[in-house]
Amino acid sequence: MRLLLMSDTHLPKRAKELPARLLDELPRADVVIHAGDWVDTATLDLLESRSHRFIGVYGNNDGPELRARLPEIARADFDGLRLGVVHETGVAQGRERRCAERFPDLDVLVFGHSHIPWDTTTATGLRLLNPGSPTDRRRQPHCTYMTATVTDGGLDDVELHRLPPRA
Repeated sequence: MRLLLMSDTHLPKRAKELPARLLDELPRADVVIHAGDWVDTATLDLLESRSHRFIGVYGNNDGPELRARLPEIARADFDGLRLGVVHETGVAQGRERRCAERFPDLDVLVFGHSHIPWDTTTATGLRLLNPGSPTDRRRQPHCTYMTATVTDGGLDDVELHRLPPRA
């Protein structure tokens, strides 16, 4: 099962549209995951309509329309892999401990907010993934998103994809 992970799209404030390379990934993904800060409902509509399966949450910049359609925390089980999605996890220092305590029932937690790609594993075995942002790199060298594969209840082939600068 192929996963496509993104967060912090901030459309149309940070970019006018999602990058073509990211959109090209949609039909290849079995599950599309967005970890919040959409800003517009059009992006949610687009991802829902083009995804085989979609999982998303709202972020701190998302207004009432998005909050009415999305949860703060989403959970899914993929062949025994327990995955959660949330927007905010707090500051980087102490993140592993906080997330392990808050989500003891998960194997993987996808989060956003910082726009900084992140891939670590807590002492309890919880894998933390932040795909960065495909549209707003902030202080990062590239806009990014992630892909991964679920195989036999495990997460494999986690890859951070760097997008070329916008023209």
